[in-house]
Amino acid sequence: MWADWNSRQHPKISPQLYSRGEPFDADEYIERLAWRTPGGGSKGGAEAFDPKRLLEEFENHIEELKQLDEKIQRRVEKLEHQCHREAKEFAHKVQDLQRSNQVAFQHFQELDEHISYVATKVCHLGDQLEGVNTPRQRAVEAQRLMTYFNEFLDGDLRSDVFNNPEKVMIHILPSALIIFNRRYPLWFADVKAKIASKYHDLERQLIQEFTAGQRRGEIGRMREVAAVLLHFKGYAHCVDVYIKQCQEGAYMRSDVFEDTALLCQRVNKQVGEVFQSPETVMAKLIQNIFENKLQAHVKEKLDETRRSDIEQYLKNLYDLYTRTTALASKLTEFNLGSDKHTFLSKLIKNIFSTYLESYIEMEKDYLRTRSAVILQRYYDSKNHQKRPLGGGSIQELKERIRQRTNLPLGPSIDTHGETFLSQEVVVNLLQETRHAFERCNRLSDPSDLPKNAFSIFLLLVEHLCVDHMDYALEIGLSAIPSADAKNANLYFLDVVQQANTIFHLFDKQFNDHLMPLISSSPKLTECLHKKKEVIEQMEVKLDTGIDRTLNCMVGQMKHILATEQKKTDFRPEDENNVMIQCTAACSKVCVYVSRQVERVRKSMDGKNVDTVLTELGVRFHRLIHEHLQQYSYSSMGGMLAICDVAEYRKSAKDFRVPLVLQLFDTLHALCNLLVVAPDNLKQVCSGEQLTNLDRNLLHAFVQLRVDYRQARLGRHFS
Repeated sequence: MWADWNSRQHPKISPQLYSRGEPFDADEYIERLAWRTPGGGSKGGAEAFDPKRLLEEFENHIEELKQLDEKIQRRVEKLEHQCHREAKEFAHKVQDLQRSNQVAFQHFQELDEHISYVATKVCHLGDQLEGVNTPRQRAVEAQRLMTYFNEFLDGDLRSDVFNNPEKVMIHILPSALIIFNRRYPLWFADVKAKIASKYHDLERQLIQEFTAGQRRGEIGRMREVAAVLLHFKGYAHCVDVYIKQCQEGAYMRSDVFEDTALLCQRVNKQVGEVFQSPETVMAKLIQNIFENKLQAHVKEKLDETRRSDIEQYLKNLYDLYTRTTALASKLTEFNLGSDKHTFLSKLIKNIFSTYLESYIEMEKDYLRTRSAVILQRYYDSKNHQKRPLGGGSIQELKERIRQRTNLPLGPSIDTHGETFLSQEVVVNLLQETRHAFERCNRLSDPSDLPKNAFSIFLLLVEHLCVDHMDYALEIGLSAIPSADAKNANLYFLDVVQQANTIFHLFDKQFNDHLMPLISSSPKLTECLHKKKEVIEQMEVKLDTGIDRTLNCMVGQMKHILATEQKKTDFRPEDENNVMIQCTAACSKVCVYVSRQVERVRKSMDGKNVDTVLTELGVRFHRLIHEHLQQYSYSSMGGMLAICDVAEYRKSAKDFRVPLVLQLFDTLHALCNLLVVAPDNLKQVCSGEQLTNLDRNLLHAFVQLRVDYRQARLGRHFS
């Protein structure tokens, strides 16, 4: 606004000082004014800087601005005065409009009262007219009825309503029957019979007309006839005819479920155009399909396999029930009434109720038989006759005594390295059980689902855990040789490895397929308890077998040492001509230990590896410790013993167990007592690795030295 006014009032200065539309900036305005003034620029421009001239220009411009401000102020006051005047005029106009509106509202109220008065009069007049017209209408209807009755009485039906199909008034005939039955129950029996006959003829004609219209696809004619028959018994017959006819040619393929879905989808739109209550007709159509077509299809599929092939029967039952429920889910998109889900559930129940009642017993019988066949087929392939492993037998008692002691109660079972555990068998059993869980989930009533799933789980435990795994563990335990056996086949570690794999598969199926079925029921506690009980029982047998296997390993090491280690190994005859290296016995033991450590690692997993290797390492150390104490050592023999222990220590590193390595470190330090100078014995015994050991143990090692009595080393321990 300032720039526009300046352009009009000061054409000489303003166009150069400020462009129209730019935002006003006081500093820039002053700069431009100074720049445009001759001699007022900062560098003087073409002329030298002249402050007086610039001051004069500023004073003149300030004076002009004051004048401009006064003009603007006067203009503002003028506009404010004009605004106040127009506001008062507008307020007067609003008051006048309010008064006019009030007058109009009063007129409207008067008009409304007048209209109400007229309406009351009209209603009263209408009531009077109705009072006059109703008796007249009844008289006309009575006259028409008497005319029709007279025609029936004469036997000559001349009226158009009886002869023109386009004008048939079928509701007249039932009305006539009702009237004559009430007023003349015994008279005009012949007329009543004729009326009834004509009624049935017309009803049949209308139904035929409806059927013909359906075949021709004339929706309008179908709708008209259905409307005429709506309130009479012929309407139900009309619906039945429609349902029957719409199914003709609909089931041309082998997939009855897909055909049903397509049929209902096609008919749904037509039903809405023809019938006044389409939801009732659609519900009746679906009920007809379920009770006839689907039920016959299900019965045919299931009855032919129920006794001949129970496996196929269960598969068919699962497939048919699944497809039927899927079809019902598709049908819920149609209008079938207020409670369509309950309606469809009842239809499904009516089809499958007889089959579902006996389902779980047949499932268990099949699973029991199938599992037994799988197991027997496996044992037959191994040419193995299962041994009875009943508890409390004399043979079992002898076996337990033989395994816990070294008493010669007979040889152990020779299985030739066969574990009698098969992953293929396990996978087949788990797969059959998985299918059973899937069928159980689909076919069981929700209230019976946890109980049924638990019964299937018990069968899995019986056949997989007891008949297969537990039997294999018992056989494996019986096949473990005694601790003093030579060249024993320690295949029980293979049993452990396969059992561990089977445990993982069993646990995975428990979590993936059983838990979702029982997670929210009291059966969950029973399942968890049963699983824990079974696993603990087998873990006890695995622990027992591993313990016996470790005893056999140690016994094998002991046998190697007993046959390979010679007394002269540590007291050589020519001590000046001896190679400082480990003995042959030590080499063989270390090779054997390395193989066993590797077998343990392959057979175990997780923390079980460290646990078993720790136990084996401790027993290995105890054996070597006791073995070394059986010999006496010369100075050179002590060096050879240290070489052996160093080699044993290398084998101990393969265990990757700190405790085992620490034990052999201590043993290595003890062997130093065999070669150290007598005067240094006390210092060595006070070393870091030996200071915490029992003095009797240290003394026992010192006593192994050949020079123990000669050098009177006992005084160092007095």
